[in-house]
Amino acid sequence: MRRTILYALAALGALWLVRNLYVILLALPDEVAQGAIYRIFFFHLPAWFTCFAAFFAAGVASIFYLVRKSPAYDAFAVAAVEVGVAFTAIGLVTGMVWARIIWGIWWTWDPRLTWAFITLLVYLGYLMLRHAIDEAAERAKNSAVLCIFAFASVVITYKAIDWWRTQHPGAVLSFRTGGGTIDPAMESMIFQNWFALLLVALALVLIRMRQERLERELDALRRRAHAL
Repeated sequence: MRRTILYALAALGALWLVRNLYVILLALPDEVAQGAIYRIFFFHLPAWFTCFAAFFAAGVASIFYLVRKSPAYDAFAVAAVEVGVAFTAIGLVTGMVWARIIWGIWWTWDPRLTWAFITLLVYLGYLMLRHAIDEAAERAKNSAVLCIFAFASVVITYKAIDWWRTQHPGAVLSFRTGGGTIDPAMESMIFQNWFALLLVALALVLIRMRQERLERELDALRRRAHAL
């Protein structure tokens, strides 16, 4: 049953992405000021939304782990963080490609860009911490605490363009304060692509949770063998 759900999520997400690509590349017109390169935002913004959602879910799962001590919450947290890190990297790379075309540079130490990079480093640190602790319960507890506090960097990244107005573009989506400058058809496609990426991300999280469970079982067998 779980495998069927996993395949269904992955297939639906993939088909939705293909449909979105058709609309993005062939149906929507070029943006007046930016030309064709603006299309990268249909993946840049959804990638950031997806990584934020993954990190939020990981933080909630970490809280539940500290309360209930269930390994399933720890497995979900690490799976969500790994997927979130992947989408964070996608967000940074697509932003750099856009910046190279529009600003003429690959990178600048703008507050939002800087905090986005810090967020990536913080969650990479979370993954490094997990590899540094051998004992499962201690690893899960310390990782959960770090994951909860790490979400502060996500909040700062999200609010950076409101707190520090520098080079990074301001809000354009209608739900953001000061936003609503984007064409409704383009905004709709951003959210449609986000929903498709969420389905793909959820499928990836379920795959990593299964792998994590198998790794725990193998580790338990290995410890029993060493104890004999």
